[in-house]
Amino acid sequence: MYFYDDIDQRIIDERVAQFRDQTNRYLAGRLSEEDFRPHRLQNGLYIQRHAPMLRVAIPYGVLSSRQLRMLAQVARTYDRGFGHFTTRQNMQFNWPKLEDVPQILADLATVQMHAIQTSGNCIRNTTTDHFAGVAGDELLDPRPYCELIRQWSTFHPEFAFLPRKFKIAVNGAVHDRAATRVHDIGIDLVRAADGALGYRILVGGGLGRTPLIGQVIREFLPERHLLTYLDAVLRVYNRFGRRDNKYKARIKILVKERGLAVFQAAVEEEWSHLMDGPATVVPEELARIRSRIAVHPYATLPATDAGVERMLQEDVAFRRWHQRNVFAHKVAGYACVTLSLKSTGVAPGDISADAMDAVAALADHHGFGELRVSHEQNLILPDVPVAELPTVFAAARALGLAHPNVGMITNIIACPGGDYCSLANARSIPVAQALQERFDDLDYQYDIGELDLNISGCMNACGHHHVGHIGILGVDKHGEEFYQVTIGGSQTAPAALGRVIGPSLKQDEVPDAVERMIDRYLGLRDSEVERFVDVVARVGIEPFKESVYGLKAHSSTPTV
Repeated sequence: MYFYDDIDQRIIDERVAQFRDQTNRYLAGRLSEEDFRPHRLQNGLYIQRHAPMLRVAIPYGVLSSRQLRMLAQVARTYDRGFGHFTTRQNMQFNWPKLEDVPQILADLATVQMHAIQTSGNCIRNTTTDHFAGVAGDELLDPRPYCELIRQWSTFHPEFAFLPRKFKIAVNGAVHDRAATRVHDIGIDLVRAADGALGYRILVGGGLGRTPLIGQVIREFLPERHLLTYLDAVLRVYNRFGRRDNKYKARIKILVKERGLAVFQAAVEEEWSHLMDGPATVVPEELARIRSRIAVHPYATLPATDAGVERMLQEDVAFRRWHQRNVFAHKVAGYACVTLSLKSTGVAPGDISADAMDAVAALADHHGFGELRVSHEQNLILPDVPVAELPTVFAAARALGLAHPNVGMITNIIACPGGDYCSLANARSIPVAQALQERFDDLDYQYDIGELDLNISGCMNACGHHHVGHIGILGVDKHGEEFYQVTIGGSQTAPAALGRVIGPSLKQDEVPDAVERMIDRYLGLRDSEVERFVDVVARVGIEPFKESVYGLKAHSSTPTV
């Protein structure tokens, strides 16, 4: 992970002091709510349904064991003993007291953490592959470029008050695990025919009220031009993006309304004034950043282990966990392990302070004290020696973090929903828990195969429901909570948006509806390896619509 230099630490410490003063003035009545609001937002502080919510940045999902212990301390001292990992690889605390937030930020600063630009109309936390730097299918490690973007975007004077929030994702692997196609800007690390490093740039993706897939604006951008080109895109958006209607303020609306060719021409014209200017990325700057990202002392280890092979033959539980939760490492003798935060009965992404401390110890004892947060709301131990997998499995199972469901129907992505969020139309957590219980049988899950199920409590789509193979959206209908179902979405290339299958459902109808669709899928698939999303692409939504509503012909369930 990236370690702060003196300038990084000074910036964070100064921001903590500024916000402490702003909060004290607000609590004393010397700063109005209107004046305080932008200050708290750019320090990650929301006012939610029941209490303030603090969103802590975990830049590109990389976390040290020391930092995780600090998050545990914050949860235990200032919250209710839990934290919630989000789809932006950050952590949210849902019950801090406003007067405690400056001290929370001061505590976080001691371990090189902050909440800067985790909210507000600015450039948010850049996300990437949770296996960045260790994935076997990686073309190039995206972390130095994510850090470059973080340093460029933090306190950028031109982009502190954009028309709307702005999100960037970077992918450096063959398989896109960063959902770059549904971001304001998506960046693929690529190489030209001559081997030169550069980027494929996509713009105008995003979910929310008007979901759109990003479009390629440049097939190849040379490495040195990354920041000047991002400056050009942001300047065009900042100049022409809507400010009169927040629902039409995202860059995706600007690109859609003007058309990609017109938007691209405006960016190219703007870039002509910036190209090779002061923001040009020089090799020395990338070398400086890389020098501050820890290089781990990997040992020379055998690629396989006799004890592990024996357990794979004899222990069904270990074999299933190994199949779903262990990922190939680029260094022989090591593996990446996903710790599932999706056990039945637990809100997706939630973790207790005690579990955080235990996971930090696992990272220290079975790796190099480093962890990753996935945008699917799980934790990853990125550097586990293969021979130690049985020990890690036993420890994870004791913590309730060894559920072998990565990529399966119960690996549900869900926002906190109406239980916490003041923007939500409906609750997400009870629906997620009901679905976890309905599909808790592992044999059933494995028969179903790979399936992404995502839930959002409102159109803001924090649960990424649009790109779930099955997506569930909470909607308000005459003051009651209903749920709209979409199918056929996908976050990976070629990315796709789900299609609505029909009228919205009551909460207790959702598990039955999902089960009926699964039964129809099992009857329609050509083979055991044909995924749900592939069957939807092949046969369309009508068979699934019939399976859900065929028995409800006389229902009065309202439409949305």
